[in-house]
Amino acid sequence: MEKIEFNTEEIKLPSNGLIYPLDSPLSKGVIEMKYMSAKEEDILLNQNYLKKGTAIDHLLEALIVTPINYDDLIIGDKNAIMIAARILGYGPEYTFEFDNESHTIDLSQIDPKPIDESYFTPGINDFNFILPTSKIPITFKLLNGKDEKNINRELEGLKKIHKDNIPELSTRMKYLLTSVEGETEISAIREFVDKRMLARDSQALRSHIKKIQPDVDLTFFPSESSNGFNIPIGVNFFWPDN
Repeated sequence: MEKIEFNTEEIKLPSNGLIYPLDSPLSKGVIEMKYMSAKEEDILLNQNYLKKGTAIDHLLEALIVTPINYDDLIIGDKNAIMIAARILGYGPEYTFEFDNESHTIDLSQIDPKPIDESYFTPGINDFNFILPTSKIPITFKLLNGKDEKNINRELEGLKKIHKDNIPELSTRMKYLLTSVEGETEISAIREFVDKRMLARDSQALRSHIKKIQPDVDLTFFPSESSNGFNIPIGVNFFWPDN
């Protein structure tokens, strides 16, 4: 049977590939994606995926042509791929409701956030930071899809124990940190988060990560307004006719 070829496009990653191992295809800073077909549309209608909230992840994984492990992608790069998939599948025009008003934007005009490459060491997902209040040196990483799955799995287990008080913030922090005062043992990092990490330091670290995190700029400014808001990415993002 003759092999069917699909049109593809190269998609630039907001990270420029800087945090991925040098032997990974992701280190090139671009990936190849194919245009969505009816087969991929079926993924969006899969009730099992929709129930689990994984339909978009399964869709993106199916559209990526470059031989990568999808779970290696950091969140910001995944956001860029999601927007590219929407454009390649249904075009750049996206209409959404916000604050009881309808807005239409051109998704192709969404740009990556500028990143300061001085923070990055090519091929290494590890960053230095000194907690400003306690003055404790730590290192941290940018979370990828595998980390997010592990966090969600741990939180599901914690729900059975805590029920009304799920420690989501501290759980995520345990996955973000890669060392504390040079100590890399997971048990030591977890003990530090639970017993020694100050709220002010936690907030400062989250702000720093937000500053350096590669991503796309989803800020939207309505006409004649100086107040922006993040473009809502809801279920109709991939169902423009619904």
